[in-house]
Amino acid sequence: MTTFDESDAIQPAGIELAPGVRVPASALRVQFSRSGGPGGQNVNKVNTKAELWISLSALAPHLTHRAMTRLETLAGRRLTKERELHFAAEIHRSQDTNRQENLERLRELLIRAMHEPKPRKKTKPSKRAKQRRLDSKKRRSVIKARRQGRE
Repeated sequence: MTTFDESDAIQPAGIELAPGVRVPASALRVQFSRSGGPGGQNVNKVNTKAELWISLSALAPHLTHRAMTRLETLAGRRLTKERELHFAAEIHRSQDTNRQENLERLRELLIRAMHEPKPRKKTKPSKRAKQRRLDSKKRRSVIKARRQGRE
């Protein structure tokens, strides 16, 4: 797993989310809140949970139509009614690390969506392969028939 390094990613042209996908920093919306669940004083006092939203329209110029369709399918519940991708992380103790975690999840999702699957080639067994299969079934049948006392 590669880590998302902010110093490498923020350029004058914006943030590089995936190879060939750059968006302006204003396209990303980040919000911090308190993490849930059990914990000590840190959980009760510090806003470490990071949530990230990005609109599909911000990604559209960088993705093909087929890649966008795959992205919508792969996103599943992360896709909101407003057609935004939503990521939330609260596994780390710092805001920055949770924000980086969200950016990394977004990056992985984009890379998976951009990967064009190989088309399946239809194949069928040769006549010789069919014949070998039938012959082995017949041999097995004879063996089992001999056990029964029939032939």
